[in-house]
Amino acid sequence: MNRKEFVRNTSLAAAALVMPGKSLFAGKSDTKVKIGVIGVGLRGQGHLSLLLKREDVEVVAICDVDDKMLGWSKDMITKSGRKMPEVFTGDPYAWKKLVEKKGLEAVVIATPWEWHKPMIIGALEAGIKYVGTEVCLGITLADHWEVVKAAEKYQAHVMMMENVCYRRDVMAVLNMVRQGLFGEMVHLQGGYQHDLRAVKFNSATGAKGVEFGENAFSEAKWRTNHSVHRNGDLYPTHGVGPLAHCININRGNRFLTLNSFSTKTRGLHNYIVKEGGATHPNAKVNFKLGDVVTTHISCANGETILLQHDTNLPRPYSLGFRVQGTEGLWMDVNRSIYIEGKSAKGHQWDDQKTWLDKYDHPLWAKYSNSAEGAGHGGMDFFVVNSFVESVKRKVATPMDVYDAAAWSAITPLSEQSIELGNETVEFPDFTGGQWMYRKPVFALDDQY
Repeated sequence: MNRKEFVRNTSLAAAALVMPGKSLFAGKSDTKVKIGVIGVGLRGQGHLSLLLKREDVEVVAICDVDDKMLGWSKDMITKSGRKMPEVFTGDPYAWKKLVEKKGLEAVVIATPWEWHKPMIIGALEAGIKYVGTEVCLGITLADHWEVVKAAEKYQAHVMMMENVCYRRDVMAVLNMVRQGLFGEMVHLQGGYQHDLRAVKFNSATGAKGVEFGENAFSEAKWRTNHSVHRNGDLYPTHGVGPLAHCININRGNRFLTLNSFSTKTRGLHNYIVKEGGATHPNAKVNFKLGDVVTTHISCANGETILLQHDTNLPRPYSLGFRVQGTEGLWMDVNRSIYIEGKSAKGHQWDDQKTWLDKYDHPLWAKYSNSAEGAGHGGMDFFVVNSFVESVKRKVATPMDVYDAAAWSAITPLSEQSIELGNETVEFPDFTGGQWMYRKPVFALDDQY
């Protein structure tokens, strides 16, 4: 195929794949939207709490299989003074009845990872046009393709509720990137560097312990099993989501290749022995997940991204962000910025506060009071707000199914690379060439 044929064919493919939805700058609507929440465990309750505070939202249905979590959610609803929604429970497939509920406009999914794909597609098949899903989009690479194709088929919007994209310092840095303070982007780093041993092991009462599976509480019931059976970057989106916005992934740029490396696994076993003793039954479990997984991604416009997944060893929390261009860089580990010719002294870091205060993103300047008290330092408010406003206005969500697929697919691709002996693998283009024509939209509308 010559260049002219290639441009013509990819242009036709892009036109065919354009997702529906008006401009992000469409007029505001006063409509109260009807939303259902599938999964009201601890994370789902965070979303539920924010939805209950909104006068433009009516939570009409909730679903969970855990009676304790449902009880806590019902108490939350009663205390809010809002009408009790219809409750769906009793078996793992009760959610199928929820998505068939008449008048339901949107659902938020906060369930174990393996349920995300079937629930997203089930909601789309039921006619729901807006789905907000927690990380991740699916387990296998095929899962990701199925969700993308379903969203295209039903002309619906699937938004990953990646809250770190709205973190205040992250958004200020994005503002600086867009204003050219760092020059041309060259290299970026991020990850999920968070000691989750106490999350992966917890007794049924919620007390500190070394149980997981049926005898455990909350996420330890299901999340730890992924560490038993899988070896890859199991949670890439906290790191890669914000970085993707800085270099316009899926909107003029895309991920090209990926390769991953995994260390030996010691952290979870050592934690069990330390807390439960060498004779505890779980001390015999062989965990497959390496303690530190490092992933390297190349991009179409020449940038590189380095991600690290580090959740099984003792460490302070850090997402390890580094945003580096031809004129300077930001590093969140030392909370510092350096910009050549503009920093106070050559070859010395500036405290980031002065820069971030000056370039605070307009969204935070507008909504900082509303975000007070919301989870994760306020950024949970923004991700819920952007989803709800998109539903109200009947416009495309600012983070779409292509973003969700690209960020989340890092997990199965990293597993594949490690399994193949750290081989470099090609990154699929979920947009079918549309990335060459799409324009950046995230956080460009100062209304939401």
